[in-house]
Amino acid sequence: MGSAINSKPQSLKTGSILSGGKFKWRWEYFLIILLVLEIVIFGSINSRFLNPVVLMGSINDFMPICIISLFVTFVMITGGIDIQAGSVVGLTSISVGLLWSQLGLNIWIACLIGLLIGGLCGLFSGTLIATTDVQPMVITLGGSFLFSGIALAITSMSSVESYKGISGFPESFTKLFKGNVLGIPNQLILFILLVAISYVLLHKTQYGRKIFLIGVNRNTAEYSGIKSSSIIASTYVLSGIAAAIAGIVLTAYLGTAKADFGKELTLPIITAVVLGGTSNYGGKGNVLGTALAAVVIGIMRFGLSMSGVNTQYLDIPVGILLIVVLIIRSFINGGAIKKVVKKITNRGESL
Repeated sequence: MGSAINSKPQSLKTGSILSGGKFKWRWEYFLIILLVLEIVIFGSINSRFLNPVVLMGSINDFMPICIISLFVTFVMITGGIDIQAGSVVGLTSISVGLLWSQLGLNIWIACLIGLLIGGLCGLFSGTLIATTDVQPMVITLGGSFLFSGIALAITSMSSVESYKGISGFPESFTKLFKGNVLGIPNQLILFILLVAISYVLLHKTQYGRKIFLIGVNRNTAEYSGIKSSSIIASTYVLSGIAAAIAGIVLTAYLGTAKADFGKELTLPIITAVVLGGTSNYGGKGNVLGTALAAVVIGIMRFGLSMSGVNTQYLDIPVGILLIVVLIIRSFINGGAIKKVVKKITNRGESL
């Protein structure tokens, strides 16, 4: 049993596309190249894009995508999917606002309760997924409607007008996620901290190894003594807490709590996880890849908006990117690219 848990499955390694000699191509290199190309292209279209102040300020606009995608990676490695995270963002936001404005709780206590709400949302869906044969997509889709409905219901039961939301939060709360340290946005510092935590948790602990083993083969993991149901449920709890963190950050940054926050985040989040190298079949993934991919998507959305693209069309290139990545991944997993490279190499040697 111990050897099964302690052994590092092949999926722990970031998939390489090409390897030869001492250099090994990693998917993260492609993401870095893509990020550099985005900066060059969008900078040539609009010179303001290259302004460090503007570029750093843009990070705050897409940080919820970055935060949530880190822990949705855990979910997808187990072979699941979480499309309810966006609705948890809105539920957390309005809950924190109502707890503070209507019940008179301290804003920081309200935030702690918001984190608890996010975790309970994840626990509810995760338990259903882990203990039933219903597809994760179906359960989290139902969860998305459920949590969005609850957010709207508690808003309508209060004296708050849903389209206005709740504002007037304490300055100490709003400044925390609007401010910066030496020009580095506080939200970016939080993201780096969460990247470090999620990386250690997924790649350096037995808990992370269990997640990979469940994704590779759940039955084998259970024969090894792993309680797969509790591990799977826990990944949805982490995803729910991450969504709650994003909801709190978004509320503080915008200075408003609304029930419909996060409704447009699902597609960018899933795209970031898949683009980062996580297999949609489970058993393979990388936190650093997800972090880079989330930044790539955020910069792309920001660059397109600065280039004059209407914000309501920004999901179109994200959707195209998701489809293209899945096609490329299928070629890589099928060995098509390696075969082409091998043919080219053989021809070169014959010449």
